Amino acid sequence: MGRLAASPGVARILAGIALVAMTASAAWLLDRYTGALPHWLPDYTAWQAGAYTHVADFLHWWIGDTTEAQFYKSGIGGLGMLAGGWAAHVAWKRGRRWAGFPISYGTGLWPWILASALLGLLLSDLAWGWTLPATGAWQPTFVPFVSVPPAVVLVYGAGWTVAATGAVLGAALTTPIALLVVHYICVPLDLPSVIGNVTGMWAGALIAFLLCRYLPWMQRPVASGTPDHTGQEDATAADEEASAPMRQGPLWVVRRVLADFTEPQFYGNEIATIGLIGGTVLTDLLNPLSPVYGTGLLPAVLSAQFLTATIGVLLYQRRWAATGWYPTFVPVVSVAPAVVLTYGPTVPVVIVGAVLGALTAPPLAAWISKRLPDDFHPFIGNVISMAVCSLAIVPVLGFLPGFTS
Repeated sequence: MGRLAASPGVARILAGIALVAMTASAAWLLDRYTGALPHWLPDYTAWQAGAYTHVADFLHWWIGDTTEAQFYKSGIGGLGMLAGGWAAHVAWKRGRRWAGFPISYGTGLWPWILASALLGLLLSDLAWGWTLPATGAWQPTFVPFVSVPPAVVLVYGAGWTVAATGAVLGAALTTPIALLVVHYICVPLDLPSVIGNVTGMWAGALIAFLLCRYLPWMQRPVASGTPDHTGQEDATAADEEASAPMRQGPLWVVRRVLADFTEPQFYGNEIATIGLIGGTVLTDLLNPLSPVYGTGLLPAVLSAQFLTATIGVLLYQRRWAATGWYPTFVPVVSVAPAVVLTYGPTVPVVIVGAVLGALTAPPLAAWISKRLPDDFHPFIGNVISMAVCSLAIVPVLGFLPGFTS
């Protein structure tokens, strides 16, 4: 009986090891051979310099912003993610088995989430994009796309009034806070910019949801008091079947790791992730100095992200089984890639950042999210955890041998 009981856990671990090995091998091949290919895309520096010179360049930059949460900055990756999200939404509506995890937590709100997020991002780029040519440096104008606009839709429901309100609040609150924190705290103190980015998200979200309480046109749907209507929260009894432990086998591990990559956009779907990563890898093949801000670090970033996601999913599988959702994605878009960008693409850097992120970030995010008011989306706890863990881990690693920025 002991062997039978242990076999599902062993199978999950083996699936995780296989996934990490495959992605690490693919990353090694990507790193080894892309440099020899001709460059069909401009370098990141040229892309940034021309972002506001022509409409086509601006649109390319705008779509590229949709992948900033993953540290990719890839227009092709953004298009792939949006196409994958659309395919997953259509497949979910038609009840197709290949639809993957229900996109946007099975709320049916994905079109409105996308509309609000894209509008908020457009407003942010138009209102605050002047800081890019003015400083000649990267700016966190992407933050509304993965924060207030989609979260407001998930809490308050469908409709153009809700979508537009979320978009305006996102562009008006999250971006300026992120700009201030990045340039007056992160840059002078040599801290990772992700700390400023996510601080803009959680601080702006706290203000936005507080304001929504007093906006007369913002009324929550009657049924929205249940956590499953907002996503990124414990599942209700209605979701018990979907999250049953007996269904969380080796394939579930692979699917869950993939889906975690698009949790920042509130998609949580493996098809959207395949489009995202596939498009970003294609960008790297066309010019390795285009994605990840021209650092050439995409292979190492992907390796760290897959490792931290796999460790998190395996480590907290029981929490997934018990609650139906758990924030294992948090280090995928914070600690793990930030450590690589700070200290370089060495094996110790990839492993240490991934392990520490997986151990600390998810439980802190869950603990904070459970203590938020019902009308404040629980994503706030996730981004607070990103800020705290990045601040606590990334600078401290600089004192270890082999970690030099």
